Amino acid sequence: MGANAQERGPKRANGEREAEILGLLQRAEGALTPGEVTERLGDGLSYSSVVTILSRMHAKELLSRTPRGRAYAYAPVTDDPGFAARRMRTVLEERPDREAVLARFADGLSATDADLLRQLLGPDQDPGR
Repeated sequence: MGANAQERGPKRANGEREAEILGLLQRAEGALTPGEVTERLGDGLSYSSVVTILSRMHAKELLSRTPRGRAYAYAPVTDDPGFAARRMRTVLEERPDREAVLARFADGLSATDADLLRQLLGPDQDPGR
């Protein structure tokens, strides 16, 4: 391992880097270019690595991008609750028996969360009516 690798610290998994960059983009006032992301990370990650990660995240539909000069500027497609909801939908869509998955999910909810879900689904779903 060379001195440069030691100065940068331990290598992180791609998922950790994506989460770090996603958090940075969510906190930003607007879309950021790869150069701006690299600068704000400030941990020795190369510009080309940032471009690669941003491109992968765009391909996964986590980020939108718009041309800015000779580069693209990237922004999250949704906020943190939106990403959590997407993950939940993905899990549900991967299972063959949606009804069973939803039933198990609903059975595991606390009374407070079950009441909140009823409210979100609308007044017609309230069993007390």
